[in-house]
Amino acid sequence: MDALAANARDLEREMAWLAGLLDTRFKRFFRQEPAPAAVTDCVPPDLDGSDSPYAGFLRHYRLGFAERVVLALALAVPVRPQLLDIFFLKNQRFDRRFTEFGGIHGAAGDFLPTVETALFLLAEDLAGRFALLELFGPEHFFSAHHIFRLDPGPGEPLLKAPLRLAADYLALFTTGQPHQPGFGADFPARLIQTRLDWDDLVLHPGTRKQVEEIDTWLRHGRTLLDDWGMAAKLRPGFRSLFYGPPGTGKTMTACLLGQSTGHPVYKIDLAAVVSKYIGETEKNLAKVFDQAEHKGWILFFDEADALFGKRGETKDAHDRYANQETAFLLQRLETFDGVAILASNFRDNLDEAFSRRFESVIYFPLPRPEERMKLWRQGFPVRAALDRDIDLDQIAREHELSGSAIMNAIRYAALEALRRDSGTISLGEVQQGIRREYAKERKGG
Repeated sequence: MDALAANARDLEREMAWLAGLLDTRFKRFFRQEPAPAAVTDCVPPDLDGSDSPYAGFLRHYRLGFAERVVLALALAVPVRPQLLDIFFLKNQRFDRRFTEFGGIHGAAGDFLPTVETALFLLAEDLAGRFALLELFGPEHFFSAHHIFRLDPGPGEPLLKAPLRLAADYLALFTTGQPHQPGFGADFPARLIQTRLDWDDLVLHPGTRKQVEEIDTWLRHGRTLLDDWGMAAKLRPGFRSLFYGPPGTGKTMTACLLGQSTGHPVYKIDLAAVVSKYIGETEKNLAKVFDQAEHKGWILFFDEADALFGKRGETKDAHDRYANQETAFLLQRLETFDGVAILASNFRDNLDEAFSRRFESVIYFPLPRPEERMKLWRQGFPVRAALDRDIDLDQIAREHELSGSAIMNAIRYAALEALRRDSGTISLGEVQQGIRREYAKERKGG
């Protein structure tokens, strides 16, 4: 059964349980006879054997009764909103809705439960309500892992905060597919992907070996921390520095790490993050880290010097602020539980405070002749022929180009052949493509 169908099956049972719980609580509230048992006697469905993403979430966080009620109440809004119509009952004495029910009216006129609504369902006395407030505190995983967005509005107490599930968890509990946030002011990062595989990436063997360490972490890091009990001894997540000349495969390596292990890779848009205004850079970056926590994402910071570069000595208020900004970035990197990859052309450009804290530092050198030979051989279109005068071995030996420069030269030569309406790429077209790349780098050749 696919994830969507499995979620639908389990949420049908979950909503039936919530309906029974609502019925019980309202009968007790209106003191109907005979008095029903307490809401805690409404046993939730057993989903331990289910393979749905929703059931997997329940098992992962080991939700207690009260936590599960809060989650079901929030899910009722998009899944079974009619279950909440009962909260529109009016107090006949005052000809108004019951204040103790909490909740707000949505734009479409439906009932949106709040923290106060959850407390009404779960507790019939003040002591019980006070004890339940910890479910909505900053230390509880509901908030710490950004499962709920609890925003009571300006000047309002926490009790007035609507129970809104974060978009990614709502998507997981319904369609079964992870939510992919779109690029914008609230998320200044872009999902990056590749249609290539590891065989298409040509790296120095030493570089490839070091990259495999990150791959191993992505596959087995949770087991090491949780099952092997190393969470108390190791920092969460993994931080790596990729450095080396442009075009040597840093971005593609990040994409392939995500693709091969099933982890989305988001490239931080530094133009949208870095701000000249005090405090704005931290706010922009916090938007990324807050959404990325506990998702298993890979965050890729290209040209990371702009954020993590060396700071000069403190001379004025802006310098002091820059040091505060560095401290903030360092703290977010150290506590991030995913994989953060910082890419730079030069290792020495990064602040030493960051450099000391990488789990790995990986050098991406320009390819050697044998690696350039492989890049040339596998880079040309499979449907194109090469002129017999083209000696790829000689070209690879004589021209010290990066992988991306080689592919740019191949692209140029192939397009020129197509412009000539020819299926054969000529030596002159390849040489011209190489000259163009040298011109970009201001080299001779």
